[in-house]
This record gives sequence, C-alpha cells and structure tokens, in this order.
Amino acid sequence: MKVIKKQTNSHNCLICGMDNPAGAKASFYEMEDGSVVALFKFNALLQSYPERTHGGVITAMIDETIGRAIWTKEPNMWGVTMTIDVKFRKPVPYDVPLKCIGKLTRDTSMTFEGEAKIIDENKTVLAEGHAVYFKLSYEKITNHDHEHEEDKMFVVKDNVKEIEL
Repeated sequence: MKVIKKQTNSHNCLICGMDNPAGAKASFYEMEDGSVVALFKFNALLQSYPERTHGGVITAMIDETIGRAIWTKEPNMWGVTMTIDVKFRKPVPYDVPLKCIGKLTRDTSMTFEGEAKIIDENKTVLAEGHAVYFKLSYEKITNHDHEHEEDKMFVVKDNVKEIEL
C-alpha cells in the first residue's frame, strides 16, 4: 500500500525516540487508506520473559499508533489517553521486524478513538487494542511550547514509499 506521508520522530520517546537506547525507534507512516503504520523492532532491553517483549511496552506501541492516527485528519492535534484495552494474542518477540497498524474509529470535537494491531512478518496478529483520547494541544499536555530542544519533533528521511500490509 502507498505511503502518503512520513510522520515525525522525537529524541527521547520510548516508542519513536531516535536517541533512546532502550526505545523501539519506530517510524510512522500515513497510508493511502487513512491508516497509520509503524515499522519497528523491540529490543532485549524491553523484555519480560526471555525472548518476549513486556506487555506494557506492547501497550505503549498500540497507544502511540492510535494516538498518531488523529494526525491523518488533524495534523496539529494531540491527545491524552483516557482508556486503553489491549488483547495479547501471541507472544511478541524482540529483535524482529514488526508492524503496528492503527486507524481512527471515531472523532468528535473533544475526543477521538481508534484501534491498532501489531503483526509479524507473516501477518499474524500478536496483539490488538482499542483506545479513547481526550484532545489537547501540545502546549497543554507538556505545560510549555514546542521550542524546547529535547521535545523537538523531526522527520528521519528514508525511502519507504510502499508498505505491504
């Protein structure tokens, strides 16, 4: 499926932070069908049981992907998670390429909600979730503006033009 736009990364985020040594360093893409896809690998620093990623980190990836889905409709909107429900279908390994696919399912003036799933290279669903968010500006979420160096978002250039789903 065709990539429409690559989304930004941050420096320190556990999910999208490019400078976080324990992070997933996920890249997020807006797709032609309106979904958002994250390409990533969890690493051994995010382990629960041997060769398994911690459920809290799996939940964080689903949360981040759904939270970014609002940008497909409102590029400057942010949100804070009100509720999240995750179903763990199969163990999620680390050190292997994974995808998280998310989409909006409802959007109102004050809230939005969506769903996401993590799949492996064989398209097996490993985990899936649904979440509801309260819409807030970046400034209200962080209590400061977007000028702080550690918070600046940036695009990591790559040549990803299509993603097989």
